[in-house]
Amino acid sequence: MDRLSNTVRPYAWGSTTAIPALLGIAPTGEPQAEMWMGAHPGAPSRITRTTASGETELALTEAIDADPEGELGAPTVARFGPRLPFLLKLLAAGAPLSVQVHPNLEQAGEGYADEEARGVPIDAPHRTYKDANHKPELICALTPFDGLCGFRRPTEAADAMEALGVDSLKPYVDLLRAHPEEAALREVLTAILGAEPAEMAETVAEAAAAAERLGGAHAPYARIAHHFPGDPGVLAAMLLNYVQLQPGEALFLGAGVPHAYLDGLGVEIMANSDNVLRCGLTPKHIDVPELLRIVRFEATEPGVLRPEAAPSGEELYETPADEFALSRYTLASGAAPTELTAPTPQILLCTAGSVTVGELTLVPGESAYVPADETVEATGPGTLFRATVAA
Repeated sequence: MDRLSNTVRPYAWGSTTAIPALLGIAPTGEPQAEMWMGAHPGAPSRITRTTASGETELALTEAIDADPEGELGAPTVARFGPRLPFLLKLLAAGAPLSVQVHPNLEQAGEGYADEEARGVPIDAPHRTYKDANHKPELICALTPFDGLCGFRRPTEAADAMEALGVDSLKPYVDLLRAHPEEAALREVLTAILGAEPAEMAETVAEAAAAAERLGGAHAPYARIAHHFPGDPGVLAAMLLNYVQLQPGEALFLGAGVPHAYLDGLGVEIMANSDNVLRCGLTPKHIDVPELLRIVRFEATEPGVLRPEAAPSGEELYETPADEFALSRYTLASGAAPTELTAPTPQILLCTAGSVTVGELTLVPGESAYVPADETVEATGPGTLFRATVAA
């Protein structure tokens, strides 16, 4: 078992205070958006191992590369290859992230192969597929957490737009009411993303002013427009379900489901991939044809998840993902140790109190990596999240 040293990513949308508050340190004034825990090549966690020459610091990727089956277990290597198949994060949104969607495994493989064959550089700003993997993800709220998830009923979106009283929104309102569900959502999103930029900026400005006047259910869109004036993603956001998670509640985001995180601190876990297709609230490239190919144009309920308790005290967030499983333990003071041994690799993250795992003591924001089949026990008092590979 190894204590992890992790990288915090300073994306512009990040909160300046949420991660420092969890860690119990003073904020720097700069955004601190995500703390990465795992073996993503972009920012792998670091560990310290004892070797014949003494203690050596190395990236978790290096340890896994040196002994994949010893670190990950033979079943994980057989299923996913010699890599940790998930990435765990602390995510702190102080401003909206882009409205985005992820491909399924087949779409990712096809898209990656196509761009490779066409010689699109992997770091090109217009490159869509960075790898051949899909990216299911789960966000679990540590604080009240606002987001957008999946399309709402076209008639509901039409009512919200019509209430703004903006003449240039009337064509979208008519489309949402005149077609079957899938066609309505597809046509409106296509029209929004294909609109002339200057006209769209004017429409968004009028819509934002009206949303601010109306408040109530329209208030989130006024806040979004404040961060992204003139961006067509403000209107795309109005097509989606607005969700407010309470601490302990979670959202699962599968392939083809448009979503965005708006505000709050959470624990996020995902398949280890960088494949994101954006549809607004971003200055980055928007690949409209490919986006329209992979989006699931169907109205859905947000599907808020709550953990399911097991006799062992584990509270599991059930998802269909193969690459990861996320669970939570609330460890009471003086209780018997909780065994966390698993045939797969684990990352353990403390989010409250003080948790002792083996010989390590973890306080909020601290984490540990446990190789496959290593026996560990945890005691509290505190809250511990466990990330591992799905059974």
